[in-house]
Amino acid sequence: METTKSKKFTQSLTFKSFIIGALVLLLLIPQSMILNLIDERKDRSLETIETINNKWSDSQTLCGPILSIPYLKTKTETEMIETKENKTEKREKITYESHILHIAPEQLNIKTQLFPEEKHYGIYKTILYKSDINISGTFRILSEEDTAKYNFQWDKAYLTLGLSDLKGVSSQVDFKFDNSPLDIEAGGSYYDNEKQLIMAIPGLKELYEKGAFTFQGRINLNGSSSIGFIPVGKNTQVEVAGDWKSPGFIGSFSPDSHIGESFTANWNILHFNRNIPEVWTDAYSYDSFNDSYFGVNLVDTVDHYQQNTRSAKYALMFIALTFVVFFFVEILTKKKIHPLQYLLVGIALILFYSLLLSISEQINFTIAYLIASIATIGLITAYTYSIFKNKTQTGILAALLCGLYIFLFVILQLEDIALLIGSIGLFVILGVIMFVSRKINFYKQDDANSDENREIS
Repeated sequence: METTKSKKFTQSLTFKSFIIGALVLLLLIPQSMILNLIDERKDRSLETIETINNKWSDSQTLCGPILSIPYLKTKTETEMIETKENKTEKREKITYESHILHIAPEQLNIKTQLFPEEKHYGIYKTILYKSDINISGTFRILSEEDTAKYNFQWDKAYLTLGLSDLKGVSSQVDFKFDNSPLDIEAGGSYYDNEKQLIMAIPGLKELYEKGAFTFQGRINLNGSSSIGFIPVGKNTQVEVAGDWKSPGFIGSFSPDSHIGESFTANWNILHFNRNIPEVWTDAYSYDSFNDSYFGVNLVDTVDHYQQNTRSAKYALMFIALTFVVFFFVEILTKKKIHPLQYLLVGIALILFYSLLLSISEQINFTIAYLIASIATIGLITAYTYSIFKNKTQTGILAALLCGLYIFLFVILQLEDIALLIGSIGLFVILGVIMFVSRKINFYKQDDANSDENREIS
């Protein structure tokens, strides 16, 4: 009796449903392996791109120029000294401490023209650029109170222009202070990982006496992926233009921009928009400099690794819907489909994502998607026909798979409303499944199966 009940249960649709559900969960393991493989290939791509960028130049950040004037501070100390007559005398000891006064520009104007290009290294691609940067502005005139307070060493004054990667300087830097050319040297780190160009300013005292604190310069800079700026000026105006269809604006400030086949972006940042001092002495916490960073990121809209990841997340939906169709065909036609056959179809669906990843690394993602989907649909359709032996049923399954893959491709193209379209699509699919299954009497099917078992026994 118990054997008969056990056999009855194993032949029931309820048991088959559990088996199919278990297979779906089992196939989540290879799905996670595919997702890990995509992440691994993406990391490999990033490492290769970093290698390319290091040879050319990393993303650039420009800070400055900043006027730096060394000065000496007199320090008088009183000390008690014993004389030869065993008396104690007070004597003053004068020492000099060296300091540097850093002055940010009163007005800072930066105009940048970018020339982006794509570079390939094997199957990997990165975005590099050349740039033509024009810098101009003014420093505030030092007051008589300032000059009286500080014992300036005018002959040691200099300008510093911070760059994140000096390797990107591609030609001789042309910089002038009050129309006087400056000699330029490379210096060490002065602000986090920023390197600096140091420009000595001869005759600064005479320029100060004339009230001339203007500067202008031009620099050709190579970089990769993005270019950024630090608004050290009391009033900073930055314009960036370039031939790129999809720029991203990054950092703490948004520009007025125009985007078409090329783009133009303008920033106008005032001193109360950011937390950077106009004057400071010696070392300073530059965290506020980083907080005020802004710039342009040259976005690669064709990120096939991101598209592969997004598509692989829909694997569960593809497997579940395909299995549901198989299950309904099995109920309606009373044709038994073995769990192993379900499993093989599920593995074929998973292999689609491996095909898509490997092919999209070689060619355009859209073409790769077309090839991988046709191959998968063809394989499953041929295998399904060998099971069903019915062109209509096989055609229905093939049409379903075509619809699913078209639906997935549409979702991958709609970045902003992908969630909305995906949710609506799944809701409609669920509604269709509920509509098809409304007239199926699953209990009757189980009873019919048990009657068949009794007849056989």
